[in-house]
Parts: sequence; C-alpha cells; structure tokens
Amino acid sequence: MIEKLQKEALELLQTLIETQSFSKEEDPTAVLLIEWLTEKGVVVKRDLHNVWAVNKYFDECKPTILLNSHHDTVKPNQAYTRNPFEAKIEGGKLYGLGANDAGGCLVGLLSAFLYFYDRKDLKYNFVMAATAEEEISGEHGIAYMQSIMPKIDVAIVGEPTLLDLAIAEKGLVVFDGKVEGTPGHAAHIPNHQNPIFKVLKDLEWLNAYEFPKVSEALGKVKLTVSQISAGNQHNVVPSELNFVVDCRVTDKYTNAEIAKIVQENTDCDVKPRSLRLNSSYIDPNHELVKAGVAMGKKTYGSPTLSDQCRLTCQSVKVGPGDSLRSHSADEFIYVQEVYDGVQFYVELLEKIV
Repeated sequence: MIEKLQKEALELLQTLIETQSFSKEEDPTAVLLIEWLTEKGVVVKRDLHNVWAVNKYFDECKPTILLNSHHDTVKPNQAYTRNPFEAKIEGGKLYGLGANDAGGCLVGLLSAFLYFYDRKDLKYNFVMAATAEEEISGEHGIAYMQSIMPKIDVAIVGEPTLLDLAIAEKGLVVFDGKVEGTPGHAAHIPNHQNPIFKVLKDLEWLNAYEFPKVSEALGKVKLTVSQISAGNQHNVVPSELNFVVDCRVTDKYTNAEIAKIVQENTDCDVKPRSLRLNSSYIDPNHELVKAGVAMGKKTYGSPTLSDQCRLTCQSVKVGPGDSLRSHSADEFIYVQEVYDGVQFYVELLEKIV
C-alpha cells in the first residue's frame, strides 16, 4: 500500500505544481484536492480556500491530531530559468513552484491521512487540513479554520525540514518607530530637535539589549533595526524619522511581553504592527517527538515562520525537502524525498496510534 501511496503522491504533486495557487488565489488547487480526496472515498469539506476532512471513524472521546500543510505558493521570482508551472523530473529532481514549499509535505500528509482514514482501532482522531494563505500569514487560512475544525490536541505542520523535527519555532513582531522633530534650515543655528539625533539613544538600546531569558531550543530573542528613513533635502532638518525593528521571539516570551519591554525602554513612539505571529513549542517528551527521535531524527529550533505561529495547541514542524530551497529560483524537491516523506509520516503516526 505504501508504494501505491508514494506513486499517487508524486502524481498529485506534479498536478499541484502545474496549477497556479498564489496566496488568496488558491481556488484551483482547492478544487483539485477535493476531487482527489473524493475519488478515494474521503468525505471532504471546504471553507473558503481551505480543504479539510476527518477520519472515517472520528470519535469525540479521543484526542485529535491535526495534519496540516498549505497549498498556496509565493509568486515566482525573476531569477527562474524554467517554467515554474512545469512539473518536470530531471536527474531525480522534480522541478516546479511549490514543489519543495510545501507540496512534498502536503502530499505526504495527505497520503498518511488516507493510510489511516478507515481504521477503526485508532488511539487518536485525525484531521487533515490543506490550508490557504500560509505564505502571507493571512487571516483566511489555518487561523480561520481553528474555530471550524474539531478541537485539536496536537498538530503536525508540514514544512521542509529534511524530515528532522522542529520542536520550537521563533515568532515575529515587527515594530514601527517614529521620532518627531522640528524642521528647519540646515544653515541656521543648531537645531536640538533634529530627529536624527533624538533617535540615537533608542537605536543604541535596541542594538545592545539582550533579553534575559534564553530558550533551550531557540536561543536568544533577536532585535534587528532593519529600516530607517528621514529627510529628502540636504539643506532641511527633517520633521520626523521613521524606522522598523524586526524582532524574532522565542518560546520564553509572549509577543505582548516583548512589546511591553521595548516600549518601556524607548522614548520614541514604537508600535507593533501585530502580536499574532507567536513562537511555538512542543514538549520534547511528547510521544510524537519521542517517536521521531526513535526513528533517528534530530530535533531543533526553527528560525523561520510557518502556520505553527497561528496554532493554539502544541505542534511539531516536519516534512520532506529543504527549507533552504524555499522561495528559490528553479525550486525543486527530490523524487526520493517525496517517497520518503510518505513513508516517514506513516511510520511516525503508526508508532503512536
């Protein structure tokens, strides 16, 4: 059965690659996924561009595992030398937009869901969710689905990790800073309300500050001033200065706590754009993690965001493919990685159900 699932997973991935599915434009792939699952006897539901299903013998008395990956893609960058919508296999590599991020993971999880779909003896329920808008952390993907799906106890989020287990993931807070000053002619007497100098104290604090709590899996919280702008004429003191801070948050802090610390230690107006992209974590002693480690997989903390940041339950991020290939030109996944992903997800879940 595994070989059949592997073959069908590869064929589905090729069809997905050849079906455009930019974030917020996922209707064609949603239709495709519904047809594919329906043909295999699965009762499928759709909400917006999200496609989901529960196992045949779903039991509300049992805990539930969410199998989640996304079917949206970024837009291809200008460095592509291939047709991003041509699913071509060369030298053991399957090329195409979304092949690595996260098509291989999605078809692997779908295959595992099918493997367990009509089993009666399961310890866990399964919910399979192929969701939208992951690439833009949108409001109509997994965040929207949490109030619609059954209660989830733990989740597997499919993203390319070389099949190692990301047991923690950094969150993100982006701050917009603003300093107001007094505009004036550069040739006149010294202007002590020049916002360029008023901001220096705050920039020095942002550059030097180290949050005291350090995560075992994710290390330190990282603050980075990534943008700054002021003035447009050489002979005019600007009226204001604007800057942006990128903050990567660990599981030791909530985003709200980070915002409070930053605002209490800066004099200028610093506002977070959003507090919704939280860090995530799963207990290293959770049976899912133990099962993966028993299969020889490593655990690590991930610096990149995924749909984990919108989940309210514990979750582990794992899947075939390599994160370094995501959003790259001429994106690809090895055919063997697709096959290995199907095998891995089935064996991982078999160990705990």
